[in-house]
This record gives sequence, C-alpha cells and structure tokens, in this order.
Amino acid sequence: MDFALNDDQRAIQDMASGFAAERLAPHSAQWDEHKHFPVDVLREAAGLGFAGIYVNDDVGGSGLSRLDASIIFEALSYGDVPVAAYLTIHNMASWMIDRFGSESLRQRYLPRLTTMELIASYCLTEPGSGSDAAGMRTTARLDGDHYVLNGGKAFISGGGVSDVYVVMARTGGDGPKGVSAFVVEKGAAGLSFGANERKMGWNAQPTAQVNFDDCRVPVENRIGQEGEGFRFAMMGLDGGRLNIASCSLGGAQFALDTAKAYLETRNQFGRPLKDFQALQFKLADMATELEAARLMVRRAAHALDNRDPQATKLCAMAKRFATDAGFQVANDALQLHGGYGYLQDYPLERIVRDLRVHQILEGTNEIMRVIIAREMFRQ
Repeated sequence: MDFALNDDQRAIQDMASGFAAERLAPHSAQWDEHKHFPVDVLREAAGLGFAGIYVNDDVGGSGLSRLDASIIFEALSYGDVPVAAYLTIHNMASWMIDRFGSESLRQRYLPRLTTMELIASYCLTEPGSGSDAAGMRTTARLDGDHYVLNGGKAFISGGGVSDVYVVMARTGGDGPKGVSAFVVEKGAAGLSFGANERKMGWNAQPTAQVNFDDCRVPVENRIGQEGEGFRFAMMGLDGGRLNIASCSLGGAQFALDTAKAYLETRNQFGRPLKDFQALQFKLADMATELEAARLMVRRAAHALDNRDPQATKLCAMAKRFATDAGFQVANDALQLHGGYGYLQDYPLERIVRDLRVHQILEGTNEIMRVIIAREMFRQ
C-alpha cells in the first residue's frame, strides 16, 4: 500500500483545506457561541462536490472513494468540526439511497441532495435502544400503498431542519431481519420534532428527536426490500465510522498545530516553552498518536474501497483508535495552554467539546470493541 497521496488526492485535499480556511475557520467560534447552523456555507461545500462524495455521478455525485472522503473530511474538520461532521451524515444518508434505492428513488432525491437543495438526516438511534440498534421499537405497518410509521428517533443531527430523513423502522419480527429503511420527507403528516437539544459541543448543527405518529410514507419510498434495512444501516455505519474518525483527525491536527505554535511563542522562567524537554516529549507523543490514527483510518478506507472481508473490523478499529486519540490530543493541547486553554477566547476548549462526542456516536467505542472481538472470532 502506497501511503503517499496521489496528485488527484492532493488536489482534493488542497481544495478542501482552502475552503476550510476561508469559509469555516473564521466563523467557527461564532457559530458555536450562537448555535448557528450555516446551511448557506454547506451549500457552498456542495458546489465543490462535498455533498455526494461517494454518490454516483449520474445523479450529481462526485463518484469518489472512501479514502478520498476521509481526506476531505479531515481537511474540512481542521476548519470546523461539527459542520464537517454534519456533511458526513448527509453523505451517508445520500449514499444509502444511491446504493440501495430504486432508480426512481435515486432520480427523485439525489440530484437535489448532491447540491444540498435538500438536506438529509440519518435516523437509527432510539430513546430506549441506543447501542442496541436492533432492538428498535419504531414500526412501519403496510396499509395499501403506504406504510404507517409510529415511534421516535433520538439524537438526530438535523432533526427539524433537514428536508429528508432516512429512517429505519420495524416491518417484521424482532431482531435485525425485521427492519426496513424508508425515505421520509419533512412535512409528511404525522412527522414532528422535539426541541433542539442543549449539547456540550457540536453547537453548529441542530440535534433533535424525530417522532412518527401515524406518519404515512409511500411504498415507493422504501429503500430496497422489506427486512433489508438493518443490513443497509450497518453497511452505512462502516463508512460513517471512518468519516467521524476523519473528523477527529482534522480537529486534533488543528489542536496539535495550535499547541505547537503556543509553545514556540510563550516564555516561562526566561525560556521559550518549546525548550522544555517534558513539553517536547508531550508534543512528540501527541504527533505520534495522531499519525498512527491517520494511518489506521486510511488503511480501513482502503479496505472498504476494495471490499476487503476485514473492512468492518478495520473500520471499527480505526474509529475506536482515532476518536480516542483525537480527543486525547485535543485535551493535551488544552493542558499545554494552561489557564488560557480553558478560556473561550482560545479555540482549544471548543475543540475538546466538539471531539468528545465522537467517542459516542456512530457506535460507542465500547461497541467498537464488541465488533472487533466478534469479527476476530468469526474469522
């Protein structure tokens, strides 16, 4: 495996980094403080092809690889973690429609999703079944040419704002094989939303509960066949875990670079902080952990692109390691700033808050260990 990026990948990275520096980073603190969801800026990102990165080009997608996506999301997260993370969710929902939806479903939604004229959310988690996703209680009962959905989804990024919701609901018996997937449009009768959640971080994107009360969804809005939804959702999460791991890389790299610059300019006891060996060792360990995480993420992306049978295990490993390492790097960067790191005038406290949730979503890191062990015994 060649660890160097090729010319096309470097060009993609440069484009994403330039967009992050110009359109994300200058506004990140303000978006966080005012809990502003910058839909207009997201649509600018879509104009660069970042809203359908691995969606096929016949419906406006970029047709790129999961490795390309990882490079893009890392670069964007260097400018703003929650905005980049929202793009990962939109991409995952769009990919599910592209990969598993009927041709009519693809043509009806994807040309507008890839431009972000329509914004998408992914609805799997429920209030009573977080890590136990297969234990979901939301139901979809067939009634003529519609399904009638009842239940609710929790912690949904974009809830109440998004135009399109990719929803997993139970059409059959208990367990994974009783779950199907649907596209539900905002405005559907019986669809409602909870209040925007008050969160520790990720303030630049809304999060709310999504509720279904006899919500009627046309049969043609089902993705694939009945009973296939859980499999689709898990396949989507392999890529979603890489995406969120990539966002951890970008946020942590920003924290590392910020800490390095601080050590170069701050003096204590008549010497620059960068001359203290203990701080040099700390910075070296942070850089090493981050580079190891990056290699794991790119190895897993390569496996997913090549349909390696170990891809699920490698994606879980990369997500577990990169999100833990990313948070630790950001936390260490805050510590290196001393009291200044704790102030909102400096960006480190925001990065720490934003990266913390990456150890929870797309499957907690405890669940990643379950997946890794299960795949080890299976193989």
